[in-house]
Amino acid sequence: MSSSFITVLLLFTSLCSTHAFMNFVVDRCVFNSSELNDIEYSYSMFYSKLEYIRFSSSLGKFVGYTEMGVMNAERFNNDPSILATRKAQKERYCLNNIKLWYQNVLTKSVKPYVVMSSTTPSGGHHPDMLVCSVYKFYPKTIKVSWTRDGQEVSSDVTTTEELEDGDWYYQTHSHLEYTPRSGEKISCVVEHASLKEPLITDWNPSMPESERNKLAIGASGLILGLILTLAGFIYYKRKARGRILVSSN
Repeated sequence: MSSSFITVLLLFTSLCSTHAFMNFVVDRCVFNSSELNDIEYSYSMFYSKLEYIRFSSSLGKFVGYTEMGVMNAERFNNDPSILATRKAQKERYCLNNIKLWYQNVLTKSVKPYVVMSSTTPSGGHHPDMLVCSVYKFYPKTIKVSWTRDGQEVSSDVTTTEELEDGDWYYQTHSHLEYTPRSGEKISCVVEHASLKEPLITDWNPSMPESERNKLAIGASGLILGLILTLAGFIYYKRKARGRILVSSN
């Protein structure tokens, strides 16, 4: 599976409020690797929720967005010490933190597990639909596809976006509408950064063990009910016969 493009933000915010207004600054790091050249650092200043000035490491200077911002940008850009401080933040602040992220978070991965099921959609043109549900994987990027007798299926396939579980893990669900054919082999193929090779799960049309257990329990209950009914009937017939013998005497 080709490596995915990762963009991550590191933010640092400072707040200072005066009466009903709020002034705050945001340090932002945007990156797709731990290399210094792949990092974009910016420093933004806001007043009452409006950004009025920003320093960008790619530009190497401040840019103003309001009248006050333009005036301050010109002043900051003419001060070598202020520019040097902002430029140094790309390495001092971003690079050091990004290395920690790659070491402790971004290079980690969790293997997914797959659950396959079958359903019959109401009012559909196809009698059956297979569902390949992929759970508890990290990072987010994943590829789910279908094969039929070893050939990839490109039609009648619908896959959801990766859904957040709220605990750093993700899930996704892929649906395949199909008409069953005798002897065919349908598989769900999952490709993910945590896997050395694709995870292939074959669809087994036989009844799942849980369903077999339910059926066995139901059959046992039915047999037990029949036995109790038969015993009750025999008991009733014997009691009735005893009453008849007593009356004849």
